[in-house]
Amino acid sequence: MICWGIWGFIPKITTRYINPLSASVYEGVGSAVFALIVFFFLGFKPEVHPKGISLAFATGILGMLGALFYLFAMPKGKVSVIATLSALNPVITIALAYFILKEPVTLKEGIGMIFALMAIVLFTV
Repeated sequence: MICWGIWGFIPKITTRYINPLSASVYEGVGSAVFALIVFFFLGFKPEVHPKGISLAFATGILGMLGALFYLFAMPKGKVSVIATLSALNPVITIALAYFILKEPVTLKEGIGMIFALMAIVLFTV
């Protein structure tokens, strides 16, 4: 939570100095450095499975794409609004889990999703 909180704030300052595409390049380099550290801790032998690798690769691309959109949004709005809206991504995750994985949504979770959708409307109007 602390890492993501700081992660959500730093781009507002970053995009004062460099454009979002350049920031995305440096974020990717930072991610690569972290991946190399993890690679070292795995003894340079990560698990290998074609589906797992493909899904992890897609996750990386989607994560960097989401970060890029976040960077493009920062110079155009308030960090409090942009960070809050981007933090509502679990609504999409829960919907995908419900429709694809057939994971049940409890009444409490459903109400939470409705409030999250209401928050999106309130923040964007």
